[in-house]
Amino acid sequence: MGRDRQGVDRTKGEVTRRVFYGWRIAAAGAGLQFLYSALLLHAFGAYVAVLSDELGWSKTALAGGAAIQSLEGALIGPLLGWLIDRFGPRLMVRAGVLVLALGFFLLARVETVTGFYVSMVSVAIGASLCGYFPLSVALVHFFRNRRARALSVMALGIAAGGLALPAIGWSMVTFGWRSTALGSGLIALVIGWPLASVVRGSPAEVGEQVDGVPAGEQRSEAAESEALRREFTAPQALRTQAFWLLGVAHALALLVVTAVNVHAISHMKEGLGYSLAQASFVITLMTAAQAGGILLGALLGDQWEKRHVAAACMVGHMVGLLMLTFAFHPAMLVGFALVHGVAWGLRGPFMQALRADYFGLKSIGMILGLSAVLIAVGQVAGPLVAGVMADLTGSYRSGFVLLALLAGSGSVMFMLAKKPVLAEPATKI
Repeated sequence: MGRDRQGVDRTKGEVTRRVFYGWRIAAAGAGLQFLYSALLLHAFGAYVAVLSDELGWSKTALAGGAAIQSLEGALIGPLLGWLIDRFGPRLMVRAGVLVLALGFFLLARVETVTGFYVSMVSVAIGASLCGYFPLSVALVHFFRNRRARALSVMALGIAAGGLALPAIGWSMVTFGWRSTALGSGLIALVIGWPLASVVRGSPAEVGEQVDGVPAGEQRSEAAESEALRREFTAPQALRTQAFWLLGVAHALALLVVTAVNVHAISHMKEGLGYSLAQASFVITLMTAAQAGGILLGALLGDQWEKRHVAAACMVGHMVGLLMLTFAFHPAMLVGFALVHGVAWGLRGPFMQALRADYFGLKSIGMILGLSAVLIAVGQVAGPLVAGVMADLTGSYRSGFVLLALLAGSGSVMFMLAKKPVLAEPATKI
């Protein structure tokens, strides 16, 4: 009993509904983000703690591994954006899975700081190619009215990956960090490749329309006119105030996010006197709160003014980090986990949705790639500032306070980042 691409039963003439392919990409993206989060993003802090104890490397040297990941994003971001606009995200994501696995295999054999940095370069390139950037480009092409929801569904993978941190910690204790890294590479290959194969660049590739609108139905003329009016080229986007305000504010948010991911466990162990297991539990609670924030965004995100939500979340990042810094009671650690986690989960998916809403899809890959250069400043500076100041002062307090205040200032920037109006018609470049 055959069916055409629109789900029409040709023998009975009945129309059936099928799941919009965009949701399949969101689910596959969530799976890929889970792998990245579980095996690298949240696990990196555990690697820092273990490598510092076993090999005696300084926190600054280990934080350099996180800096490499961020610098790589800045260096290849514009090129990756151009490649995605030109060839689509699917090829990039598949290549990323292979390079990410190679990075873990190299990490398993590390003996020197130089070897550690080489493995981090491979991991960083792989994570960029199969990570949030190309997956977001795919999703914003499939969704218009439900962008925040779709991006939030994908971001659930990041939060869920954090829940696997106790398993990663158990693996390091039971089998050693080298075996854990080797196993991570194998998992990335076996699970990541099939997920990468689901990704497509546009609804037309699978015979569908944006938002799953049934064939034959079109948006209103007013909606089409508004969409065309928002189609910025990359140079046009660069000339807007909104591009720079969004980029700097996003970077300030990542000052806190990356510093917490790299140094929170070490701070709780060395500065607050908690065990690795107890510190890992706090991070697990944080990622559970992050999942709650993502779910909130998925349910209501498209109904809210995104920049207002982002501004409120910046205050949450600031308050959460200050609670972690001066936690004299376990309840403050719980408060940190809940406040920072919800702020991270709610704000994160809104960043790319905001840019797609503001600048359109004409050059969205390049626009996101150029934004990555600004974002990388926060990704690099957060762990390095915290690590250097901890080495100099013997405590994370001064570094964490500085980063918290900078993140709080990002709230004002989000409020000022109003949607731009394209003054002249978009031209092809």
